[in-house]
Amino acid sequence: MPDRATGPVLASTVQHFERDTQRVAIPQVEVQVVARFGPSIDGGVDVHALGPLTRVHRKFVRGGQRAVRLRLRPGTTEAALGVPAPALGDHPVALDALWGDTNALRLRERLSGAIDGEHAAAMLHTALAERTGRTAVSAAPLVFLDAALGKLEAASVGAVARELGLSERHLRRVLRHALGIGPKTYARLKRFETAIRLAQRSDAPAWSAIAADAGYYDQAHLIADFHAIAGCTPGRMLAELRGVLGPGSRPTSA
Repeated sequence: MPDRATGPVLASTVQHFERDTQRVAIPQVEVQVVARFGPSIDGGVDVHALGPLTRVHRKFVRGGQRAVRLRLRPGTTEAALGVPAPALGDHPVALDALWGDTNALRLRERLSGAIDGEHAAAMLHTALAERTGRTAVSAAPLVFLDAALGKLEAASVGAVARELGLSERHLRRVLRHALGIGPKTYARLKRFETAIRLAQRSDAPAWSAIAADAGYYDQAHLIADFHAIAGCTPGRMLAELRGVLGPGSRPTSA
């Protein structure tokens, strides 16, 4: 297993869809590699890369599918996939287009023999680590990126640049190359992710307190971001995630 300090994978998740369902995907600031398995998929398995999601995605998924999602560490996308993060949009790109038909086919054949989702995730992790290992990824830039991104969650890009001894322009350029999105968008999506995580801890979330804890100016700022990113109120978003209502149901208030 690759060293977590420099390895390309931040985290992996495995999802099983036993019946037809509406999947609600929260925005992710990292590039993802997704392997899907199921009888409705051509060949039984496919693999795609996906750039940062800047809005909530709602997608109908056929029952019987399994999905393995690996989030790539910022700064490793080009080594792992062959293209920088900005080259990937928020629509899936088949791995064949990135690795070539032969390499992608070889990986799909290996994944088709996985005994379960966790085994498939480990196989995909190994394949990405092997690709990354062929292109030296310096630990120093990765540590720098980790530090910069951590600071951006609580400070402006100008303040972070000054603290790191860089020009703001240079920091913006480095972050956009590593993430595929600008630092302002990154900070906005991280606030949204934090708000969702805090809200899911309670049956009756206090949105004003969540707004303060997540870094919003006030509750109105939080509500505006939910409308922009999720297309609905915070209450409706939370209900969708909990499976209480579908996208055609009547919205709830924040």
